[in-house]
Amino acid sequence: MKRPETKPPSGTGSTYPWGDARRYNSYSGYFRRLFGTRVQKLSVNAGFSCPNRDGTVSTGGCTFCNNSAFSPSYCTPQKNVRQQLEEGIEFHRRRYRTAEKYLAYFQSFSNTYASLERLETVFSQAFEVPQVAGIIVGTRPDCIDERKLDYFARLAESRYVVIEYGIESCYDRTLQAINRGHDFACAQRAVEATAARGIHTGAHFILGLPGETRGMMTEQTERINALPLDTVKFHQLQLFKETPMAEQYARHPEDFRFFGKEEYIDFFIGILERLRPDLVVERFAGEAPPRFHAGPAWGLIRNEQLWAELERRLEERDSWQGKSYARTI
Repeated sequence: MKRPETKPPSGTGSTYPWGDARRYNSYSGYFRRLFGTRVQKLSVNAGFSCPNRDGTVSTGGCTFCNNSAFSPSYCTPQKNVRQQLEEGIEFHRRRYRTAEKYLAYFQSFSNTYASLERLETVFSQAFEVPQVAGIIVGTRPDCIDERKLDYFARLAESRYVVIEYGIESCYDRTLQAINRGHDFACAQRAVEATAARGIHTGAHFILGLPGETRGMMTEQTERINALPLDTVKFHQLQLFKETPMAEQYARHPEDFRFFGKEEYIDFFIGILERLRPDLVVERFAGEAPPRFHAGPAWGLIRNEQLWAELERRLEERDSWQGKSYARTI
């Protein structure tokens, strides 16, 4: 095994392999390289469900899930896709810097859990909005098939398309405990089939799920590196009201171990150092309004503050994404 050099030479002004001087392969940098401008994601709730909610696989949903905790106020299935996107664009123009391009992020529940005909109808509405340059489709790995992937591959010939899979953990015991209703092998198959069609592929993982040690969370980085992913999200475990996990915590708090903010940042740097340098890191931590929290939380803190703290700590430790990554040359 030979470790590739991923740190720019001191004092040369050169960049890391991902093309800029940030110490991680950032999502914003990725889109600037791809589109040449700032891009803003707009969440959309198209009214899909999940097979582990309606009884097809299970009922009750994933034990950690409360979609309301991360859905913007304008994002409701009572409005059609186009209306949600237009209101989202206006919302971001009022509160944040304007962007020239937008991506429709189908975020709530499993956005391929329907017939192909319904998917074609739903996603075509996103492209009725001129500012929308592409779609991000959040779903489960057991809610995809060849016909659906062929459809997304055709869309991807002229539009930016991402299928983003909720994987959450690489350990089957954990997946069973949180009522995912699929195993890690199912996630591997879905990611590989998606990437093989030339579709951008992302995945989401939760760090701190009950039963997983720090060693387990760190070691699964090798399995993540082995997946043909383009983008990856990590969140610390957050406990939300009106979820089975909140009830579990109320009965057995000794089964849970929550990260403090500084502790989590230092722990995540250990994962980042092992992470494949070409993987774009979309998120490394989550945030939700305090009213949804049912357990220990970090208080009122914005995502941009978390990124700033991560970058400061990386600088202090002279660390960067892929520092400890090794591959066969």
